[in-house]
Amino acid sequence: MCSNFQPINDHHSDWVKQHFNCDLPNSEWRAEAYPTYPVPFVYLDNGQPSCEFAQFGLVPHWATDKKKFGLKTYNARSESVHEKPSYRNAWKEHRFGLVLAEGFYEPNWETGKAVRWRIKRADSEPAAIASIWERFIDKETGEINFSFSMLTVNATGHEVMKHFHKPEDEKRSVVVLNDNQYLPWLHANHDEARSMLSLAPSGFLVSEAAPRQAVYPPT
Repeated sequence: MCSNFQPINDHHSDWVKQHFNCDLPNSEWRAEAYPTYPVPFVYLDNGQPSCEFAQFGLVPHWATDKKKFGLKTYNARSESVHEKPSYRNAWKEHRFGLVLAEGFYEPNWETGKAVRWRIKRADSEPAAIASIWERFIDKETGEINFSFSMLTVNATGHEVMKHFHKPEDEKRSVVVLNDNQYLPWLHANHDEARSMLSLAPSGFLVSEAAPRQAVYPPT
């Protein structure tokens, strides 16, 4: 599970250009993101990668309270994404995207209380996290509603991700893709997408304590 992360920094604009041949948004975004925050997000627009702001927390077109719905849909379990009402349409329509992050945070309970830890790539390159997205025009406001949810997998036994969440809770992890999976993920069919929904390989991620009260919203 992930409810707090560091979106990609604009000093990595060349990295985005190299991998996706598109540009980061030209407006500022927050250094840390929580559900409902807008962050840079890569998706296919007319078959080509594009990077725009999208809200963290997927909002389906039928949601009644669109401003708050994303507070509970920021992560989607890969095992049930195809059947859950909030996510199944995005999955069915192959709306696969990538949220780009400098790192993400999880609570470590090994001391008996929650201590926030930061997880990032060992090589300090941005992490591209497999996601699904929705985009529609709000009939009430006329605004474009663009949102996403990170996909998660079971993380039992993973060298890094096994250390997070309460002892009695299932260990879960977002899906951090390898560099050579970025474009295949965006263009994937369902079988191809399923094959990429796995844990990061050994040595790919590292973690460190980054203490701060792990609650939403931040104070």
